[in-house]
Amino acid sequence: MKFDVLTLFPGMLRGPLQESILKKAQERGLLTVRLHDLREFASGPHRQVDDSPYGGGNGMVLMPGPIFDAVEAVVTGYPAPRSRTILLSPQGRRFDQSSARELVARFDRLILICGRYEGVDERVREFLVDEEISIGDYVLTGGEPAALVIIDALARLIPGVLGSTQSAEEDSFTEGILEYPHYTRPARFRGHDVPEILLSGNHGEIERWRRGKAVENTLKKRPDLLKDVVKVGED
Repeated sequence: MKFDVLTLFPGMLRGPLQESILKKAQERGLLTVRLHDLREFASGPHRQVDDSPYGGGNGMVLMPGPIFDAVEAVVTGYPAPRSRTILLSPQGRRFDQSSARELVARFDRLILICGRYEGVDERVREFLVDEEISIGDYVLTGGEPAALVIIDALARLIPGVLGSTQSAEEDSFTEGILEYPHYTRPARFRGHDVPEILLSGNHGEIERWRRGKAVENTLKKRPDLLKDVVKVGED
């Protein structure tokens, strides 16, 4: 899968993209991430990308010109049969595991626009992007952390990125509930033992124990998720 990220601060993404699973996925050709500095698409000697808002108000607004030009350059320079342009914005639909699965299934390339300052010119929303996505109800300095969240979440769903497809299938939220508890060596640590069932070798019983613990974990920490699971089961 391919990602083209439009940002004023590409350095905020370079470091994380060169670590761990994301780095390996890129090296193996399973993932492509191109970073595009919006200032390179700005005109004038100062490469201005923002200006004060019409009608007054605090802060600065990203101008439409550099963003439109950047998206058009990406679309022309890097054709993709199934592409989607997304503005990362607190006004967008909430990103979750279901969103991640949908985006991986439907698109070959995502163009992610990282907002900044007081936001972007409204004409970007109205006439350029396909949709807006938010990673949560809180305020970030810009869209760069959100872009990394989306890239990481989608990368895990790309076949071959993880060592085992089962790893992605068993993650929290994949089935609408949280994950079961994990244990590893030593079997006893500071007087605390690993549950005996996990040492039994009875895989059927272990699976039932894990499922029960996952439901218990969800009921304790995120009971709202169980309501969603019940609704899905009733449909």
